[in-house]
Amino acid sequence: MAKIIVLCCLIIFAAFGSVNGSSKKQEVGFYELKKGDISMKFTNWGAAIVSLILPDKHGKLADIVLGFDSTKEYQTNAPSFGALVGRVANRIGGAQFTLNGTHYKLIANDGNNTLHGGPKGFGHVVWKVKKHSNEGHSPHIVFTYYSVDGDQGFPGALIATVRYALIGNNQLSITMKAKALNKPTPVNLAQHAYWNLNGHNSGDILSNVIQIFGSQITLLDSHLIPTGKFESVKGTPYDFLKPHPIKSKINGLANGYDINYVLDDGVGYKLKRAAVVHDPKSGRVLELSTNAPGVQFYTSNTLDIKGKGGFEYKPFAALCLETQAFPDSVNHPNFPSTIVSPGKPYKHYMLFKFSTN
Repeated sequence: MAKIIVLCCLIIFAAFGSVNGSSKKQEVGFYELKKGDISMKFTNWGAAIVSLILPDKHGKLADIVLGFDSTKEYQTNAPSFGALVGRVANRIGGAQFTLNGTHYKLIANDGNNTLHGGPKGFGHVVWKVKKHSNEGHSPHIVFTYYSVDGDQGFPGALIATVRYALIGNNQLSITMKAKALNKPTPVNLAQHAYWNLNGHNSGDILSNVIQIFGSQITLLDSHLIPTGKFESVKGTPYDFLKPHPIKSKINGLANGYDINYVLDDGVGYKLKRAAVVHDPKSGRVLELSTNAPGVQFYTSNTLDIKGKGGFEYKPFAALCLETQAFPDSVNHPNFPSTIVSPGKPYKHYMLFKFSTN
């Protein structure tokens, strides 16, 4: 049996490259999807969303995703613009965890912590383009990545896939899957697009009106690591249970928003509403649903980088809504488990609906 497992791993190993780094031999490029009023671009570096263009309430087109003009810039993508981040998105405290009695030390890249899977996490590698079709009712693209046992310190070999599809009327479907091949391992994939519904080069998002369907947040320590406790948002600057402009509450915080919301009815994995964002100037509306238990709301608090067309992206130039498992779940037994085992694959869905009002 052991020989069979080794042989299977070697076959997969050969299909995806002898080591993670061998995927760098693949060409990094841009890929496009179009349907109705929406057109999108992607790159296989980090399986990232590069752009999403759609009309405003007056029919004027704009690109509402922050990003870069060249594939070379994506290969030094410090903010993780549009990337599919993992093996474990968000932070793991102390860059370490214990699983089934074995202690694992990860590569720290956020002080003493691991952020978005480490310095060579899934957002900083080349993915294989498995499928790409602009035909039919749901134009789509599928990226895959093979992560070796020990990648960034994580146990076990893993195959990750993400499928982006344009469906229905101005809707984007994202399906993330992962299979553990030989060992249990933590998995928490997240899509890290930076959204500005008025256009990527239009300034800040502080006038956006947002509603987040989470009654609690996971409390953080001074290093942005969860304490394991939960707190009600009511009466705090985190309360967006009813729609409010971001600027109406952000002054109550030291640096802006970077927090995980516990989605209501979010312990299970049924599809549920996560957030609605409305930009009054353009009239564009983003509605997000997911099967994940949480969503990270981030307002690009320290952003300072040159992006598309040479435009300078500054703090609050965009917002991120990263549906996810709770941060640092591997070190908090009271959080929903992120452990994926052979035969029990990981599935994570996101549905974006775009409209105007």
